[in-house]
Amino acid sequence: MNETKRYTITAALPYANGPIHLGHVAGAHLPADIYARYLRQKKETVLFVSGSDEHGVAITVQAKQEGSTPQEIVNKYHALNKKSLEAIGISYDIFSRTTSPLHYATAADFFTTLHQKGVFEKHTKEQYYDPIEAQFLSDRHIIGSCPYCGHARAYGDQCEACGTSLSPEELQNPTSAISGAKPILKPTMHWYLPLHKYTHWLKKWILEEHKDFKSNVYGQCKNWLNQGLRSRAITRDLTWGVPLPLAEGTDKVLYVWFEAPIGYISATKEWAQIHQVDWEPFWKDPNTTLIHFLGKDNIVFHCIIFPVMLQAHGTFILPKHVPANEFLNLEGLKFSTSRNHAVWLHTYLEAFPNGADVLRYVLCSIAPENKDSDFTWKDFQEKNNNELVANLGNLVHRTLHMVHRYFDGTVPANLAPTAAEETLLNTLRTAFTRVGESIEQFKFKEALQLCMGYATLGNKYLTTQAPWHMIQNDPTAAGTILYHALQLIATLALLLNPFLPKTSTTIANMIGLKENGWGATDISNLIKAGEPLAKAVVLFEKIEDSAIEKQLEKLQHTKTLSQPA
Repeated sequence: MNETKRYTITAALPYANGPIHLGHVAGAHLPADIYARYLRQKKETVLFVSGSDEHGVAITVQAKQEGSTPQEIVNKYHALNKKSLEAIGISYDIFSRTTSPLHYATAADFFTTLHQKGVFEKHTKEQYYDPIEAQFLSDRHIIGSCPYCGHARAYGDQCEACGTSLSPEELQNPTSAISGAKPILKPTMHWYLPLHKYTHWLKKWILEEHKDFKSNVYGQCKNWLNQGLRSRAITRDLTWGVPLPLAEGTDKVLYVWFEAPIGYISATKEWAQIHQVDWEPFWKDPNTTLIHFLGKDNIVFHCIIFPVMLQAHGTFILPKHVPANEFLNLEGLKFSTSRNHAVWLHTYLEAFPNGADVLRYVLCSIAPENKDSDFTWKDFQEKNNNELVANLGNLVHRTLHMVHRYFDGTVPANLAPTAAEETLLNTLRTAFTRVGESIEQFKFKEALQLCMGYATLGNKYLTTQAPWHMIQNDPTAAGTILYHALQLIATLALLLNPFLPKTSTTIANMIGLKENGWGATDISNLIKAGEPLAKAVVLFEKIEDSAIEKQLEKLQHTKTLSQPA
């Protein structure tokens, strides 16, 4: 069994044709960040990469609509999304982009290696063509009825209603998503990746060797394999994209689904160049654990297509885990970019400039780990006011307030511990193990609930022991109670670091916590007696009804438009 020496963690590349919304954050970027932060806290070697997916027909269409250029479009949204994700504490080692020269070279080299190995097939086939726009249509820009579930707006590559992988020819009543015209078929030659030739290997690799994949991932892969895989074109008749590195294909580019995941590799190369280290161990050493975080609509690309590409190349490791999430809905309906039924990350930060950790908390607490979940503004308000303000914030503020009031802001001595303190410490001694096990099983919602349970325990401990009642007659006992409350708060600061990094740092600074690892050796002495505490600051502000009503008003029109027919 290989011993893990390092981790390569990827978060699905957001498409740079618009701002990202909370569904993207909850689906891939927040869980990936929680896991990366946890591993770093354990002193593991971690590389966390993502970046902008900047090619595809949608970008050229948008540029045409806005009277701009594709490069100007992706420049705008790459900068906006990078800034927004970093503002909520997503701790990438690098957030790259697929229009970089290094990515072009890496993708071309990857294709060339597979081409020289004779992996690809070459076929001339009829493909849908938009007679009004005078261009061939990508699978995503052909819309029709799904032959499996009947959904009226299935795409040419996948039905998002039932999750089935499709080809454009399977759609009933196809239309161009660009012009609305009925497309015609025209012959064109393309290079294909023969997925069906890897069916036996995929069945062994996924169905036999990766039964530990999340049930939604395993189930989707099994369905695709049982339906039968087909060859998929990896080139397109476009001018925007990575040029096909062959003389006979100068009018073609690599299809975005083929070159985009190679962006993880080119991002790693870019990071390695910046830090003057070798990139290859993060992608070629069997002792490296590769983990992809993504939404369920990307499972086929990361569990079937990209692994086939890596396997065919022959020098790369394969993912050990693909903890894909289901979808996050908004106020009972799907996020809809076209109808603007979304909470965009950058507009959230404008409305709640100090709300990065609040958003992280809420999205993690409702994470669509096993089924679709729903973000509502009322629930957002309740979780902030009743859980963050009234539980965690209250525990920290009341404890520090009493230490400043009764002990001049100095950590009191532990001189009179009782059975209550020993019970508290025994509970805390298992905290890192319990929370860590949940994180390592990608049960981030469960792990966060455990953390907040310790905050609830701390408030209950203070209420039961009531040091404010005994301060006059028995200050030693009161000091011992507050000493242990501070140890619990220090433990919470460490436990919450992967989830609420800004809050964790603020707490650590207030109490003078110098420990930063996972699994403290002495849970009873994290904060030393006699050490001064900084002034207490408010961790979370109550969110008023007016702020929530303002957000609901923004969605009222888009919610009406998004109602199913």
